[in-house]
Amino acid sequence: MAGTRGGEAAEAFIIGEFDRWKKEGVGAGDESVAAVMALVGVARSSKAETVAALEAECLDKPYSSLSAACDMFVRYVVTRRRVEGDDQTSPFSAVKRRLVSRARRFGDICGGARGTIATLCQDFLLDGCTVLVHGHSAAVLDALKLAGASGKRLKVLCTGRPDGAGMRMMAGELAAAGIPAKVLLDLAVAYAMSEVDMVLVGADVVTETGGVVGTVGTYQVALVARAMSRPVYVAAESYKFARLYPLGQKDIEQGVGRPVGFGGQLVPRGVDVETAVRDYTPPQHLELLITDLGVLPPPAVGDVLLQLSV
Repeated sequence: MAGTRGGEAAEAFIIGEFDRWKKEGVGAGDESVAAVMALVGVARSSKAETVAALEAECLDKPYSSLSAACDMFVRYVVTRRRVEGDDQTSPFSAVKRRLVSRARRFGDICGGARGTIATLCQDFLLDGCTVLVHGHSAAVLDALKLAGASGKRLKVLCTGRPDGAGMRMMAGELAAAGIPAKVLLDLAVAYAMSEVDMVLVGADVVTETGGVVGTVGTYQVALVARAMSRPVYVAAESYKFARLYPLGQKDIEQGVGRPVGFGGQLVPRGVDVETAVRDYTPPQHLELLITDLGVLPPPAVGDVLLQLSV
């Protein structure tokens, strides 16, 4: 980005746009959407004089943990020029107008993704069912709120840690929306799984294989659910699809480790604490992916990514 927008000023611009969209509009509360909207701003105000330079600006992003959404943005906006038949002989000013229009269109798609997912989830959230959720997912929260608003009587079990993280996040927001929620220590997932009808989780990234990278503990929840014949559904926006093929847990990006609490107990001197924030759940442990592109079996993700790269 430094070559076309001027280094520090360019970085300050995208950070400012990202922070603004995190607080307002369609990006509020969703960092991935906020990142996409920031990139729309980059495309609109770019001084680049070629498509390659504009693509480089969009790819030169400071938010590596949001790379799935950012890469999908570039794939949709730039790569689809070939699919939609952009005239290669047109002046760049005309090409840029079409690219910016396509960027805005992609931003609108991302902004409406959670609403589409929430609607599709209603076919699975049946009246009277017990749902186990793990981690905090805006897509899952919207789906449960919509079910509650439509009069469905749900019981939601929210996993939590001994430091009370589950109570402060999903369970508290559900209770505020009038949906009965119960905090379940993540160590007790197997104990409570017999009373669960389905598991519904979100995802940070959906890999090319149809597996998901999500809140640490998702993998063990899925293992228990599969062992006890309970379906695991993933509510995930399509802009989280990524060309990743992790072979194991150590292949995924962790980012900054979260602080780990033990109910006020101090960790003994000389003892290390595992602070992983994400894990990888292979596709064979997942029933279906509920996305803004429709309800997909996990293997279909590869086909979607292939179509977008044509």
